[in-house]
Amino acid sequence: MFYSGYLDLSESSTQPEAMEEENPLFSNLDLFLFTLIAGLIIYWFMSRKKAEPIPEFKKLDQPAPSTQETSFIEKMKKTGRNIVVFYGSQTGTGEEFANRLSKDAQRYGMKGMAADPEEYDMSELSRLAEIGNSLAIFCMATYGEGDPTDNAQDFYDWLQETDGQLNGVNYTVFALGNKTYEHYNAMGAYVDKRLEELGAKRVFDLGMGDDDGNLEEDFVTWREQFWPAMCEHFGVEASGEDSSVRQYELKEHNDINMNKVYTGELGRLKSFETQKPPFDAKNPFLAPVTVNRKLNKAGDRHLMHLEVDITGSKIRYESGDHVAVYPTNDTVIVNRLGQILGVDLDSVISLNNLDEESNKKHPFPCPTTYRTALTHYLDIIHPPRTNVLYELAQYATDPKDQENMRKMASSAPEGKALYQSFVLEDNRNILAILEDLPSLRPPIDHLCELMPRLQARYYSIASSSKVHPNSIHICAVLVEYTTKTGRLTKGVATTWLKNKLVADNGHKSTVPMYIRKSQFRLPFKASNPVIMVGPGTGIAPFMGFIQERGWLKEQGKEVGETVLYCGCRHKEEDYLYQEELEEAKKAGVITKLNVAFSRDQEQKVYVQHLLRTNKEDLWRQIHTDNAHIYICGDARNMARDVQTVFYEIAEELGGMTRTQATDYIKKLMTKGRYSQDVWS
Repeated sequence: MFYSGYLDLSESSTQPEAMEEENPLFSNLDLFLFTLIAGLIIYWFMSRKKAEPIPEFKKLDQPAPSTQETSFIEKMKKTGRNIVVFYGSQTGTGEEFANRLSKDAQRYGMKGMAADPEEYDMSELSRLAEIGNSLAIFCMATYGEGDPTDNAQDFYDWLQETDGQLNGVNYTVFALGNKTYEHYNAMGAYVDKRLEELGAKRVFDLGMGDDDGNLEEDFVTWREQFWPAMCEHFGVEASGEDSSVRQYELKEHNDINMNKVYTGELGRLKSFETQKPPFDAKNPFLAPVTVNRKLNKAGDRHLMHLEVDITGSKIRYESGDHVAVYPTNDTVIVNRLGQILGVDLDSVISLNNLDEESNKKHPFPCPTTYRTALTHYLDIIHPPRTNVLYELAQYATDPKDQENMRKMASSAPEGKALYQSFVLEDNRNILAILEDLPSLRPPIDHLCELMPRLQARYYSIASSSKVHPNSIHICAVLVEYTTKTGRLTKGVATTWLKNKLVADNGHKSTVPMYIRKSQFRLPFKASNPVIMVGPGTGIAPFMGFIQERGWLKEQGKEVGETVLYCGCRHKEEDYLYQEELEEAKKAGVITKLNVAFSRDQEQKVYVQHLLRTNKEDLWRQIHTDNAHIYICGDARNMARDVQTVFYEIAEELGGMTRTQATDYIKKLMTKGRYSQDVWS
């Protein structure tokens, strides 16, 4: 986020006009002294103005500090709570789990609150011991290369810097991560270890959630072991009340000024009509689409290149950054949900938190319509989590449906297997579940309360701001497949992007977006060689890198070798950016262009095979010439296979053992010379 504050002193710095000579009362010396004194006064005034601190810009739609309670301890005391659940969440899952745990507390005679560490003074953690039978739970997700999520960054910094004591503080941690990534659950593990080092008492083992496997199952299993252990620790008993407890109450607005109704904005009302910088996650910029073209010449897939215009937004980006876009759900699915539940989707409603002390007054911006909530704010495409099925079970009139829905929410092997097959393997979203369970007809307001928020989608920027300062390029592949139940499932964001025509009925299509900074950066010294590995749409950030290296050459800078390994299925079908890449090779911007056409021959050829072929060159570039390596694309297979090739090259040409080769690559990572921008 970029804030620019300045003081315009041009008016106060004008010099006084010369005095007219016809006045005999003043001699030349008088005039000189008078001018000198006036000049000194003006200089003092200007210096004094400059010394004033530049006012800070307040984030849009954030309450003034005086109105928002920053002490979670005082809030807990005031509301009689003894459990606080902090979350580090990038995609909303950590927050969702935190809300579930804080809600659970009620069943065990305790009172909990979910809390965003960004909103509170975390140095107050040491005071938690002032509250009897208190406990801090941390649901911490890991982002990118072992990083904290945006909202947990300040907490992470505090943990690193503090030497305060947390004696008497009870805690436990549930970590959210993905095993396909190098730094699996690094943030959760760090919080767990660091709190113990500071003297806090771990009252239950660190939970490890793996999104590459079944994150929901990992959480449910941990949670069902956690609460009995807490009952024993605190000497309390479960109330046995399994009934659903509503967090929000419905208010219907029959006579409301429609100018006060949210229509898709994330923060400030009417922010899409009157755009004001700075632009961020709560205040995205509506960027007009200027280009939307199909990249592949043939084949059954749709690969696309989009360009959005950021002129006048004051948005700045660097090669390697991510653009976050806010998609909307398919209107066909939204209309079908309204039809199946028998509701008027254009009814204006608010869902108001029953806990008046909560910072979160509504689950999404309110007042709004059901249509807006289902289109802009709620994730209705992903298979629902077990807690949603559990809460909705009460509305099933068929006892068998009710039993199965509750069973799927348990940690019993039979229940886990049923959830795995019926929900995950068959990829049933909430609409599919309602269609396949005709006895289940929940009230739409409770459904809206339970559905998770629709999240921004992140794409590696495929352009350089040096070449395209007012434009951001996106490269994506349309997600579309048929499930086991015969339903056609479409990716929310890619379907939405595909339909963003440059001019739609005379109107410019726009994309709500903001920039997320990345550590995926070109070397500081342009003379360092770069080795880029990005098959498929993994080529995206390297288009920006290539543009930037070309621009540096034009500026007369010494630019090191620029080597690209990319890949596609067929040369004549989906060779992404073929013309641009061949032009860059011809101009000498790309030193070596290595393209793997995986299916143009009987034996499949991937980027890792081409890396092996060029092992001598690669070893020289890495070991002798200080090259920087960049990997972008699939984390589960490609990134692992590529890393293995680098181990093998270090073994063979560096005379190392596998352990030494692994350490060698790890050191490159630590030094920022081996960077990954991967997804699973």
